[in-house]
Amino acid sequence: MEIRKMMTFVEDTRSEAGVDVDPVLRKVAVVAVVKNDYAGRHVQDLSPYYEASVELGQEISALAVEQMQPYTVMSYGKAAIVGLDGEQEHGVALLTTPYGNVLREAAGGGSAWISSATKRAQPGASIDIPLAYKDALYVRSHYDAMSVTLHDAPLADEIAVICCFANRGRPHHRVGGLSIEDAVGEDGLT
Repeated sequence: MEIRKMMTFVEDTRSEAGVDVDPVLRKVAVVAVVKNDYAGRHVQDLSPYYEASVELGQEISALAVEQMQPYTVMSYGKAAIVGLDGEQEHGVALLTTPYGNVLREAAGGGSAWISSATKRAQPGASIDIPLAYKDALYVRSHYDAMSVTLHDAPLADEIAVICCFANRGRPHHRVGGLSIEDAVGEDGLT
């Protein structure tokens, strides 16, 4: 796909409510702003986007993993913002299973469904990318999100495709729910 620009967002939370966060919570979002070949017209077969999302996902997720260093990926999410001449479905087509499998591989594996969000918007839009634990969706401590604002994207004939990773769950989690150990076993296996 034709990429106009790549954007990287890195957020490190070092304290919350006056209490240190150890280890730091790092969230990384990488955005590829691509030309939407289907902008302005309805196309029934979107499968070329499934296929194109593999190479796109490899580039995006490699950069996200690089920006996560020295941390490893524990949570992931994905999103797309479609310019106003496109359909929301164009963004969804770029986030399907082929893209998700690339993100899982980059994250060092992952057996959980990858949370996602899509919408149509103009430049200046914000989106909240949902995050969840990569090996078990119902681990409540890792329910989170990262917000990004794209000041000059997507243009009407573009799609912003986003990969988001985090190295841990929310700081100071204390509302119960399934733990990582309960979800995958103390040996780390599901």
